[in-house]
Amino acid sequence: MYFNDAQAAMGFVVEQTTYVEQQVNETVYPDIQYPELIPIDTSAGEYAQSVTYYSSDKFGKADWINGNAQDIPIAGTEMAQFKTPVYTAAIGYGWGWEEINLAASIGRNLAADDAMAARRAYEEMVDRVALFGDDEKNFEGLTNNSTVNAASATNGSWGSATDAEILQDVNDAILAVGVSTLYTSMADTLLLSFGKLNYLATRRLGDTTMTLLEFLRQNNTYTAMTGQALTIRGVRGLETAGAGSTERMIAYKRDPMVMKLHIPMPHRFLPVHQKNALYWEVPGVFRLGGLDIRRPQDVKYRDNI
Repeated sequence: MYFNDAQAAMGFVVEQTTYVEQQVNETVYPDIQYPELIPIDTSAGEYAQSVTYYSSDKFGKADWINGNAQDIPIAGTEMAQFKTPVYTAAIGYGWGWEEINLAASIGRNLAADDAMAARRAYEEMVDRVALFGDDEKNFEGLTNNSTVNAASATNGSWGSATDAEILQDVNDAILAVGVSTLYTSMADTLLLSFGKLNYLATRRLGDTTMTLLEFLRQNNTYTAMTGQALTIRGVRGLETAGAGSTERMIAYKRDPMVMKLHIPMPHRFLPVHQKNALYWEVPGVFRLGGLDIRRPQDVKYRDNI
């Protein structure tokens, strides 16, 4: 079978597109990190131009007073409004006349390779924006947000640090979230470069058979206080994310109240159309906002590790 007229070819392509897109949407890319690190919010309208949110901070302290006093300590909430713009982006795929006729002539489905490449490109872009931001749209990412407190690690220079010093650096970063929130919140996630994660995973603790990473997973401030497991992940780009291009560690609470990545319209393929006499195109579009860190005090950067 082969097609001499565009209408017959179009019918074949439309039928195949449904099959291909089902394959693509079922594909999971394990090295795409943002879904596991950052809460995703798709609740805004698909064509919303921006997402508005409010960040609040409480103030006030109860104190002793005279029974006849008129000056009562007052508590309140300070609210700040923020607006995150949403932009449209695109990535699609297509098939040529020869490819369509070859598939039809041998009775096989059209290859999903290009469609998967398009979906992969979408995931990579969102991953990049979520972690590192985007200069063109003035977005900041999880690794380089200017609202987050950044400081040098307590000891730093892990290459020459002792086991106790490394463990102190990690636990001080976790505890810093508790300190800045009056212990109403605790960091439950720790991000390190892949190099530092490997270093902890291969460095033996003293004279034991346990690695520093194994010890840290079982013995850390968050686990001690909550009984819950601390999430420790490797993230690319942290090698030079710190002040003076030093290595950065991030401790934060992974919670939608702390941060959200806005994707009002996740990637979708539009109906196939014939672009020219020998090529059929399937556009793909999505709408993406930036990463909102709504409670910066729940995130800490510690540099020079």
